[in-house]
Amino acid sequence: MKALLLTREYPPQIYGGAGVVVDELTRALSRRMPVEVRCFGERRPDASSGRVTVRGYTPWERLAAGNDGARYAPALETLSIDLAMARDPVDADVAHAHTWYADMAGLWIRTLHRIPLIVTLHSMEPLRPWKADQLGSGYLLSSWIEKTAVQAADRVIAVSAGMREDILRYFQVDPAKVVVIHNGIDPDRFKRTDQKDALVTLGVREPYVLFVGRITDQKGIFDLLAAAPKLPSHVQVVLCASAPDTPEIEERLRRTVPRHPNVHWINRMVPVDQVVQLYSHASVFVCPSVYEPFGLINLEAMACETAVVASAVGGIVEVVEDGKTGILLPPSRPDELAAAIRRLLDDPAQARAMGQAGRRRVEEKFSWASVAERTEGVYAEAIAEFRRTEHD
Repeated sequence: MKALLLTREYPPQIYGGAGVVVDELTRALSRRMPVEVRCFGERRPDASSGRVTVRGYTPWERLAAGNDGARYAPALETLSIDLAMARDPVDADVAHAHTWYADMAGLWIRTLHRIPLIVTLHSMEPLRPWKADQLGSGYLLSSWIEKTAVQAADRVIAVSAGMREDILRYFQVDPAKVVVIHNGIDPDRFKRTDQKDALVTLGVREPYVLFVGRITDQKGIFDLLAAAPKLPSHVQVVLCASAPDTPEIEERLRRTVPRHPNVHWINRMVPVDQVVQLYSHASVFVCPSVYEPFGLINLEAMACETAVVASAVGGIVEVVEDGKTGILLPPSRPDELAAAIRRLLDDPAQARAMGQAGRRRVEEKFSWASVAERTEGVYAEAIAEFRRTEHD
């Protein structure tokens, strides 16, 4: 069996959880089968190695998003890349598309090259209406692309049981084709460290609470800022936040941060070794998302033995055990968020116990080896069914 993974993000161009997942899944799958990755953006010839072949694609110049103010242009740019992905020869047995950006490439490859299509949803456009601020009417196009691909796919992978329910609610798809496979984590890459040199480099001082994520309303970053004044003044609130949805939301954050003297903003994606140090020495990790199909960042924090305070939304409730590995609370309630953070700040022993329990949960439930094994099983089922129905 050979798999073809289709994705917008792939190293070194990763800005969100979906890119991390594709990277790790590719590594794990390559131990079981040859893998080809088709991704957005130029890639050097040495990007391929061993059993992984990597091909990068750039947009057609005529359709490249420009500076003319057309917010829908990135959606059309995406389709130009997808067309190029579908144009190249395919020798894989199955195509696996990640996020709406690559979904149409997957559907076209299924049609042209006669192999089954697997679609993994890392989020859902119907549940992200704020994307209209980012894409304008292009949001209608991205929503249509996602719906069309999901409904035509041979299998749909949901990253949480909560997302599976959402898929069945919003899309007309056979429930038997929608399977749940939680994302995983490499516990050898993400584990507690005593090193602290990155804290000095990044301007972080202890004690601190930590946020890691994109600059988007989805992640609830402004709810955390609203909670910040209610925390002890000596506790730093560290925002490791970049990749804004729009220039407007980045400017909003830029205007808001100076009003909070205890907030420190790291406006860039930091390397894994540095973010591991940030996780390891945080008093509390905070994930105040208003929508989160899975929430890989919570696994990363738990793997580094840090207690989590997070919103009880989406897949987070399947990752964080309330009262055991952290505290769950309703989203968009800054007062309750501040109270939960203070509760752990005031009880370091409880925070440590939750962090240790989180590490144990990661090791027992969320390894990439098991994710790859389950994914291979989904591939095999889809291939067998596709070949059977083609001859019916």
